[in-house]
Amino acid sequence: LLDWLAVEFAESGWNVKALQKQIVLSAAYRQSSRRLPDDKAGTSAIDDPDNRRLSRGPRRRLSARQLRDQALFVSGLLNDEIGGASVNPYQPEGLWDEMSNMKYRQSVGKDLYRRGLYTFWKRTVAPPGLAVLDAADRESCTVRPKRTNTPLQALTLLNETTFVESARHLAANLLSSRPPDQFIPEAFRRTTSRRPTDRELKVLTQTLSDLADNYREHPESAEQVLSVGESKPSAAPGTDKADMAAAAMLCNVLLNLDEAVSIE
Repeated sequence: LLDWLAVEFAESGWNVKALQKQIVLSAAYRQSSRRLPDDKAGTSAIDDPDNRRLSRGPRRRLSARQLRDQALFVSGLLNDEIGGASVNPYQPEGLWDEMSNMKYRQSVGKDLYRRGLYTFWKRTVAPPGLAVLDAADRESCTVRPKRTNTPLQALTLLNETTFVESARHLAANLLSSRPPDQFIPEAFRRTTSRRPTDRELKVLTQTLSDLADNYREHPESAEQVLSVGESKPSAAPGTDKADMAAAAMLCNVLLNLDEAVSIE
C-alpha cells in the first residue's frame, strides 16, 4: 500500500493535496468507529478486536493540544493568529522554582488564548495541563503517541483554568446572544455538533436548575466560578450570578462529554 501510494504521489507531480484527498476519501478512512454487537458485526469484532486489520474506524480521545484548542474555539476565546513568539499560558505558580532559576511570566491578553502549538515548552518542566493529557515530552522522537486513561485527566478537564474559563466564556456568550430556552440546545450543539435528544434536554434542564439552586445557597461558590481566568465576558443584563455560574458549570459538563473529547 505504501509503495502504491508513493508511486501515485510521484506520478501526480508530488501533489500533496491530491494525496491527502485520496487518503481521506478511501473506504478505510471513512469507516464508522461505532463498534457493533458481535451478532451484527460479523467476524470483525471477534477476529479483529484491536482493529489491527482496520475493520472499523478508530475512536480515540483528542490530543492534549486539540482538547485545549477545541475548548477555546467553542467558547470564542481562541486566538488563531499565525506565527510569532511562544506564549506562556496558565500554569501553577512556582512550578519552575525547583528546577530552574528562570521565572515563569504568564502571558497576558489574547496571548493566553493562542493555539497550543505556540505554548512555550521547558523540557525539564513540561506544561502540566498538556503533560497530564499525554502530550509528547519532546525528549525523543515520538512515532506513535501514547494514550492513557486516568482520573487525573478527568480532573484536569473539569478544573484546569483554561477549561473552566472556556466554559464560563461560552455560557456568557450564549446568555447574551440567545433566548433562555435556546441556551442548552445551542451549547450542546456547539460542543457535540448535534442537537440534544428530548431525554438529554430533560436531564440537562434539570441539571441546570439544580446547579442554580446550589449557587443561590452558596453565593461564594458562584463567585469562585465567575472569577476563574483573565477574561471578563458579560452575560445578558439582569442575569444573576447564580444563574451565570450554573450556566458555566453546565457548559463545563458539556465540554467533558465523551463525544466532545473523542474522535469518532
